[in-house]
Amino acid sequence: MPMSVDVAGQKDDKTVLAIRRIIAYLVLIVLVVVSLLPFYLLIINATRGKLQYGIRWVPDKLLWGNLSKLFSGTITVAYGNVLRALLNSLIISASTALLSIYFSALTAYAIHVYHFKLRKFAFNFILVIMMVPTQASAIGFYNMMKDMNLTNNYIPLIVPAIAAPSVFYFMKQYMDSSLPLEIVEAARIDGCGEFRTFNSIVLPILKPAFAVQAIFTFVTNWNNFFMPRLILDKKDMLTVPLILAQMRNAGPLEKDLGVFNAYIVVAILPVVLVYLFLSKFIIRGVALGSVKG
Repeated sequence: MPMSVDVAGQKDDKTVLAIRRIIAYLVLIVLVVVSLLPFYLLIINATRGKLQYGIRWVPDKLLWGNLSKLFSGTITVAYGNVLRALLNSLIISASTALLSIYFSALTAYAIHVYHFKLRKFAFNFILVIMMVPTQASAIGFYNMMKDMNLTNNYIPLIVPAIAAPSVFYFMKQYMDSSLPLEIVEAARIDGCGEFRTFNSIVLPILKPAFAVQAIFTFVTNWNNFFMPRLILDKKDMLTVPLILAQMRNAGPLEKDLGVFNAYIVVAILPVVLVYLFLSKFIIRGVALGSVKG
């Protein structure tokens, strides 16, 4: 009798588990559809004509025509060189991502490894700076760049971004959980210098954190509109968000929604490629952490 009860109980547990799994998969499928639906509609709109009314679920036949218009001289004269804007955004975003991640990790390494008197104050001071919005200092920053003749220059968009408190905080938290001080002490005993220790030993450990912050920092600067709008006004130096803003705010005669959506599709591709390239490091880091645990 007890054996039959146990078998029946196991069958009930398996049934409940199967039902929960089916519900979980259904919820995940719904979330995936909801997440991908805007991108699908964007691609559909990129295949449509100049005037668009309502929602369509089937693609039209104007994608190549919209792309040819996008890279034509008419668009370049009206808004700026769209290919050059892609290159400008790529230079700014890639440079900012690499520099801010490296120097933020270096700062986090110093606070994590060294024990000095103002260590706690430095950490809290950086966190306070993280809470100050960029808009609060925008006017003063613009006036300073204007006095230094650095308007229409990429330096104000790249160099100040090296000081990234949010990236520093993420790196510090990651080091607290994944960087034992014994490794650094062993490297010192072996005669390894501090910069060599950081570059050769610490950086490989931080690869998953680097990948995560590279994605977020790259996407943030790729989509940045506020600061480039203040600093840049030459057509050859405009970034992708500035070109898109001009297309969106064009008059009813000049506005071409098909070309506008086609440029959004083209502008998303570098972000997708960066994510696909770096996601393997994130997955590898998570798998490695689970094995260590």
